[in-house]
Amino acid sequence: MVDVGNKPAVKRTAIAEGFFVAQPETLDRLLGQNNAQPLPKGEAVAVARVAGVMAAKRTGELIPLCHPLPITHAGVDFERVNPNTLRITGAASITAPTGVEMEALTAVTVALLTLYDMAKAVDPTLRFTDVRLIEKTKEPVGD
Repeated sequence: MVDVGNKPAVKRTAIAEGFFVAQPETLDRLLGQNNAQPLPKGEAVAVARVAGVMAAKRTGELIPLCHPLPITHAGVDFERVNPNTLRITGAASITAPTGVEMEALTAVTVALLTLYDMAKAVDPTLRFTDVRLIEKTKEPVGD
């Protein structure tokens, strides 16, 4: 691991995104839209949101050489951007000497994997794409 012990604590936020691609009918079922019947495994978005937040909190255990961080916020949001694509956004915040990019990326990736697992029985065309960091900020902490 990189030694960050001499770096000052800074308020940091990171936002990542990824896209879940499925048949429009699958997304209807996943999102409970258009009177579609539910997925066999249940409420996919709720489960994926919790999975993403839990993953962000455990990133230091999942990825070798990542610092285990006491993050102060983690969130996962879902937005249907077209009939067959769902945008997943993950955010994480901390006040620490190191950033939270990996936590935001992990939140998105695990949320995508969870959606895949919950919908794979009804749609063999599932895929996810373009997981990336879209923003990171840092600001000094007041004395």
